[in-house]
Amino acid sequence: MTRYLSSSTLAFLAILGFLAFWIGGGMLSRQPPEEAAPVEVAVPHVAASISVAEEIVPRTVLFGNVVPDQTSILRARTAGIVEEVVRQGHVAEQGDQLALLSADDREAGVARAQAAVGSAERDYDAARQLRERGVTSEAELQSRFAQLESARAELRAAQLELQNTRLTAPIGGTVSNVMAELGSFVDAGGEVLEIVRNDPLIAQIEVRQSEITSVSLGQAAQVVFQGGREAEGRVRFIAPVATAETRTFRVEVEIPNADNAVPAGLSAQISLEMDGVRAHRLSPALIRLDDAGRIGVFVVGDDDRTLRFVPVDIVQARAEAIWVTGLDDRARVVTISQGALSDGQQARISDTPDAYRGVVGDGEVADAAALLGAAEAADGVAGP
Repeated sequence: MTRYLSSSTLAFLAILGFLAFWIGGGMLSRQPPEEAAPVEVAVPHVAASISVAEEIVPRTVLFGNVVPDQTSILRARTAGIVEEVVRQGHVAEQGDQLALLSADDREAGVARAQAAVGSAERDYDAARQLRERGVTSEAELQSRFAQLESARAELRAAQLELQNTRLTAPIGGTVSNVMAELGSFVDAGGEVLEIVRNDPLIAQIEVRQSEITSVSLGQAAQVVFQGGREAEGRVRFIAPVATAETRTFRVEVEIPNADNAVPAGLSAQISLEMDGVRAHRLSPALIRLDDAGRIGVFVVGDDDRTLRFVPVDIVQARAEAIWVTGLDDRARVVTISQGALSDGQQARISDTPDAYRGVVGDGEVADAAALLGAAEAADGVAGP
């Protein structure tokens, strides 16, 4: 046995025993790890105010173009040389002469037609007298009468041809463009000038599907022209079918312009009243977005501790406030908070201090921490 236990083997076993004793002793003396202390989640402190819905008549503001009530191109009914024509800017009443074409031989044609009518009348009178005496037949009398009517028709045509050399205003308005200058030749149907009527003006707007049911014929509209001039108009047309591309409805607003003070072609802002609704007046600063991208506000739940996110719709917006729907008629809205809030979160609730209610409503809160401090002082609650 001893021959197998050499000195080197004994030394190796001794070292192994020492290592086992040392490791075992360390494991026995090791203390178990202490359990981690639970992290205390701070409960946020917010201020809130009671908001009561009010009856409002919201207005939709749209932008459109202002066009003339009517535009007409005056065309020549017969060919001729322009002998007279008014200038651009001429104001005319309906029926006023605006241009004159050369008569050429049209006056002579009228004279020939008048002579032919006179001759045909004499022939008819003679045939009628002969018929009364029984000298001629009824067929002869009818033939003379037909010749007379033909001559009269030729006279009317010649007179109309001469009359067509006088070009009159089809509508009352202002001559905006003269296409045929003095001395130029125009064919029948050729353009001579353009006349526009700017009284009234027409504002053309596109109304959304959600708002079109609140628009009616004759409804008043407030109009602000580019440049600042204001006027009041009336809805005169509502398209019966939506525009396919935009799914909006074309609406025309008629705007009196008796003195032609406003030219056509301007852009304009048109404001129309919508149906009345009950809505809450809030500061724009209170609006938040949830994870789904919806806009809303935080309100205090019935237990006075839980915060709820409520989606809202903005029905009217101004610089100082917005009006929203979607809340209960009476809601306790969170007005002041520190940090982000979440739906269902527990919080300590204080009333918004009286001294800051107007400031919060105006959306001018600059230091939420200072306001919360004032709220805590008012409630006697220590800060978080």
